[in-house]
Amino acid sequence: MDVILNSPMTVAIVACEIGFWVFIAAGLLTRYALRKQKASTVLLALVPVVDLVLLVVTVIDLMNGAVPNVTHGLAAVYLGFSVVFGPSMVEWADVRFAHRFAGGPRPEKLYGRAKVRKEWREWGKCVLASAISAGLLLLAIVLVGGGSDQAEPLWGWLPRLGTLTGLWFVFGPLWQQVFGTSAPKEQVRR
Repeated sequence: MDVILNSPMTVAIVACEIGFWVFIAAGLLTRYALRKQKASTVLLALVPVVDLVLLVVTVIDLMNGAVPNVTHGLAAVYLGFSVVFGPSMVEWADVRFAHRFAGGPRPEKLYGRAKVRKEWREWGKCVLASAISAGLLLLAIVLVGGGSDQAEPLWGWLPRLGTLTGLWFVFGPLWQQVFGTSAPKEQVRR
């Protein structure tokens, strides 16, 4: 476990996750607090560059003969989910920054059918993110020689993706469909 925590891939993943949020925060603070639209656009455009950096670091690490470990698999999963969920995470943060710093509307809370539709969309994004992650994992497996024992940590991520997708279905759209709440009474009366 100590090898994994001290690996260059772990550092790269943590740095990219931090970079992802730093560019979002810097971009939105620049847009709303400093009122600099062009600079904000440049900073927000750098968000996907963080993913590209992680992809390049992972490929270089594997091509240089690194023994694949759980962090290489985690990098593939991070990339798949970041590519799919990144734009909506930026949008989520943008609505909150606009509300806080620019007098924008309060973020909308969804109930009932609207909430169910949103949960189905989010689960669909989970399926897409898992598919992209699986594709990246399979590409990494090919790079290191899929039949070798070295590829085992990468193969191990595929069932995890299936489990994640199944759990997301149960506790996302299915849960909302069965146990979802309707709007609070004060909203229904309006």
